[in-house]
Amino acid sequence: MGNDSRSDLPLDSTVVAEGYARWSPPLKQEFVDNVHNGRIGQSLVKETDSLRIWETHLQPGERIPVHRHVLDYFWIALTSGRARQHSGDGTTHEISYVRGQTRHFCCPEGQYHLHDLKNIGDDVLSFLTIETKGGPNKPIQL
Repeated sequence: MGNDSRSDLPLDSTVVAEGYARWSPPLKQEFVDNVHNGRIGQSLVKETDSLRIWETHLQPGERIPVHRHVLDYFWIALTSGRARQHSGDGTTHEISYVRGQTRHFCCPEGQYHLHDLKNIGDDVLSFLTIETKGGPNKPIQL
């Protein structure tokens, strides 16, 4: 096997705003309304006792609504592209993805990650996201 793993690539992410700067009132309200939205992808492909597999294909300008991660998870970028992400801490990031790139995230007991994601590139931006059950937090009921 070669050493060309894309999981080793650094995530190219830039903070473009902090303190909820430039957030519209409807966006702020969506964070309130969706604080328990566990639909972390567009399509739930498979769910078992131990995992959930999600697929997301965002057209240019398309956005996945605010959602809450409570389970440990990892994502795989199926395409290269750029996205803007608003996070529950009031930051806005612009992120570049490379096809095949992966990241793993852990959600410690009682903690979560709340965010949206918008494709700001010129091509479809696709991900496969796998949540693992059995960690410190219970899955959100869908």
